[in-house]
Amino acid sequence: MEDSEHRTSNRPVCTRVLTRAAVLTLVAGLTGCDSLSSDISNMTSSFLPPSGAQVGTWATDFTNPEEQQKGLVLLGMATWGGGEEYLKLYRTCIEGPWDPLVKAAAIRSLGIHGEPEDALLIAGQLTNEIEYIRLEAAKSLQRIHNVEVSDDIWRRLVLETDSSVKVELAIALGQYPNDGVFQALLQALDMRELAVNLAAWDSLRYLTGQNHGSNSRDWIAWYETTRSPFAEEEIYLYPVYTRPLGFFDKINFLNPTVWEKPGIPTGLQEAGRKSTWTEVDPPPPSQKGA
Repeated sequence: MEDSEHRTSNRPVCTRVLTRAAVLTLVAGLTGCDSLSSDISNMTSSFLPPSGAQVGTWATDFTNPEEQQKGLVLLGMATWGGGEEYLKLYRTCIEGPWDPLVKAAAIRSLGIHGEPEDALLIAGQLTNEIEYIRLEAAKSLQRIHNVEVSDDIWRRLVLETDSSVKVELAIALGQYPNDGVFQALLQALDMRELAVNLAAWDSLRYLTGQNHGSNSRDWIAWYETTRSPFAEEEIYLYPVYTRPLGFFDKINFLNPTVWEKPGIPTGLQEAGRKSTWTEVDPPPPSQKGA
């Protein structure tokens, strides 16, 4: 923040310097107190999370985007956040002309609790001009399966300019065994971003049960010689975020940290497919959420 304009004074220069130094010292002290108070407040909130009523109040406050975003994210994390009234709220926030942060939070929560039909609404946000909205849409489509959106996903992968979004789109395609998806993932193998290459490689392995590395020419050679490229398709699991537990995580007995496990997307039938993940065999690095 820029310093405010100083008033003229007839006092000696040395006095003004000392006075300003004292003011800066005081401001620094007050800022430190504010920071400490904020840290204590954050620590307290982690031990004593807000009530369901408070979360609901935040999530429905269309006059305060920051509070509403917080409420929507917390609803998405709650086991009871999939109630019909909340699903309607998420859809309303996605469809309406609301703050982008609110829309992104609603997309995330609908991805967690939504139905297969909601994939159509989420896929419509893949062309949003705001990058983090496209990113949330791509991540959410990893959790909801609907074959009607597979073309939307692979076409966006080919056209997308943001590398983070491309990674999530490539991961989402691992649940759709068809030629269009396969060809788009081959293009992703040749993109210049290593993270995109790895995500496409993982999805190709999920779709085919094969492992021909990151060279698209090897995949093409195999694809042209097989009649049933997706016969060995593996069970697709959406990625989740984890991290090592910190000190406060370990002592928080009132609200312990429990990590979500990779799961099968809503609407995806797992019969006839083999799983590639167990507790002792985690998913590949590029299939882990961020």
